[in-house]
Amino acid sequence: MTLMEDALEELRKGNFVLVHDSAGRENETDMVLAAERVLPEHIARMRTDAGGLICVALGRAFAEKLELPYLSDICELGENKYPLLSYLRPGKLGYDAHSAFSISVNHRKTFTGISDTDRALTVSELGAFARDTSKEANRYVMQKEFGNNFRSEGHVHLLISSGLGERKGHTELSMALMDKAGLAPAAAICEMLDSTTHKALQTGEAIDYAKRNGLVYLEGADIIKEYKKD
Repeated sequence: MTLMEDALEELRKGNFVLVHDSAGRENETDMVLAAERVLPEHIARMRTDAGGLICVALGRAFAEKLELPYLSDICELGENKYPLLSYLRPGKLGYDAHSAFSISVNHRKTFTGISDTDRALTVSELGAFARDTSKEANRYVMQKEFGNNFRSEGHVHLLISSGLGERKGHTELSMALMDKAGLAPAAAICEMLDSTTHKALQTGEAIDYAKRNGLVYLEGADIIKEYKKD
């Protein structure tokens, strides 16, 4: 099996894959896991071994059908009522044209939403929802059902993929992997940080972590190359 085939099989099994975007972008490595496979122990591992923000990346087609908004668009719409928001526009980012951030949610069956159990429920149910409704459902039915299952604000931040043709961040890279693996268009991702340098975990350290823990490590360029074959 190739490294990519190994990665896809690990994702199908509910295991982590490490993904480095590129040295010329964020230069970060994320822990990536299929949202529909997430358990409380996965959340615990991401917050302890990775330490970044635990988010759920969603596929572009699914997000568009749901009419999920970017957070920046929500802020822009609110500028007339809350002028402060006009001063908080992100402007040009140092690593990309725009952010992928959307709203944050909790599943309605959670308590506070922050515990490992609560976040695992929210993340896994997002994966289940994406699998069940990403293809055929009418958007109005999708929206109502989404509201029946989730509330906002919450403790799980949603990210919207722009597709690898427009953006090459972890949101897009993880969605490419979910697509190749035949999984729902939803992935839990979390940046790996370094408690010694207080910066992103260096690439060599991330590779060592992958080797110690039997995880597949992928470069973003390899994912892009593989995805372009289809």
